Amino acid sequence: MTSSVSSPAGGKLVAGTPAFWRTARGMFAGGFGTFSTLYCLQPLMPQFSQAFGISAAHASGVVSTATASLAFGLLPASWLADRFGRKPLMVIALMVSALLTLVCAFSASFGQLLVLRALIGLVLAGLPATGMAYLAEEMEPASLGRVMGLYVGGNALGGMSGRFLAALVVERYSWRVALVVIGLLGVTAALVFWRNLPPSRHFRPSRGSLGAMWRDARAHLGDAGLPLLFLTSFVLMGCFVSLYNYLGYRLAAPPYSLSPGVIGLVFTLYMVGSLASAWGGRLSDRLGRRNVLWLTQIIVLAGLALTLATSLVAIIAGLALCTIGFFAGHSVASSWVGLRARQGRALASALYLACYYLGGSVIGSVSGVAYGAYAWPGVIMLLGLIQLGGLALALRLRQVQPLPRTD
Repeated sequence: MTSSVSSPAGGKLVAGTPAFWRTARGMFAGGFGTFSTLYCLQPLMPQFSQAFGISAAHASGVVSTATASLAFGLLPASWLADRFGRKPLMVIALMVSALLTLVCAFSASFGQLLVLRALIGLVLAGLPATGMAYLAEEMEPASLGRVMGLYVGGNALGGMSGRFLAALVVERYSWRVALVVIGLLGVTAALVFWRNLPPSRHFRPSRGSLGAMWRDARAHLGDAGLPLLFLTSFVLMGCFVSLYNYLGYRLAAPPYSLSPGVIGLVFTLYMVGSLASAWGGRLSDRLGRRNVLWLTQIIVLAGLALTLATSLVAIIAGLALCTIGFFAGHSVASSWVGLRARQGRALASALYLACYYLGGSVIGSVSGVAYGAYAWPGVIMLLGLIQLGGLALALRLRQVQPLPRTD
């Protein structure tokens, strides 16, 4: 690689260079494939409730089993990434998860579907466990926020496309056909990722012993900021997934009585999230992550309150605010983790994302119980209290001593 595509010192990639944009395209495709595969069944939860006679909390298993198994797969995946490299593991994760999604279309029962979804989450762990570490190693610090914003933007667009396409297809055909469509989309994303992402230039394989992993984990948990960022990810993802899990039930019921295809249009708000993630990355590069993260929590809280209105316009506006706050907050927090971790970066990313996906699984399931007991106001009351905790974490992070040239 020539000096025209890398930074003058250290050979790291700089925003605006050809290699930067190749990396951005690759990571965008990776994020797209990850989230379209992981969340494609979320808008179909009401249909599973009707078809199998199960509650909203039970139907949420199509999301929570995948996110929970992904969370538990992150640490093993980070060990493999530190030992064998970044890009190969990410390519395998994307391609195998897409193929398993195609297999899901032939599930004989809801239980079998849940098992396959758990396998998808476990395999898919290879990309999120490695992606942030790859970017932190290959990008110079001043450009990291921007490319992380684009990566999270790929997550947003993938999440929107997977959900929206699944909702449209199921209205005309069936959930089985929807899974075939999403599986083929995932295969395409894996190929784009493979062709565009440059091989690692700054990765140094480690022996990957359990003792070394334990020492790195202790260092991360002993850091003044990293545990707060891990908890922040738990709150952000838990509230966001819960919101989209159960909104479909509310909009399918009177007085709205919307069809699956129309409800699927709600997920086009992910385009707003894609823009918000890039905005959050640029703003954090300019103003500092500690000065931006708390603002994203305020935006989410305002959006949650607005969804309590009966007006459909107000509900959608509230959902848009929550989407903006979530994606901007995740972009800021995730890039912060990669910079604060001075050793075992893949493990730090894995711990952050384990909390992130466990939040989606745990809070996503608990809020289903709240929905069954107290309907939509119960969900918002629970999520509001949890999000206030997220605001407290962000304000505490403002007081953490910054590391040189990071936060």
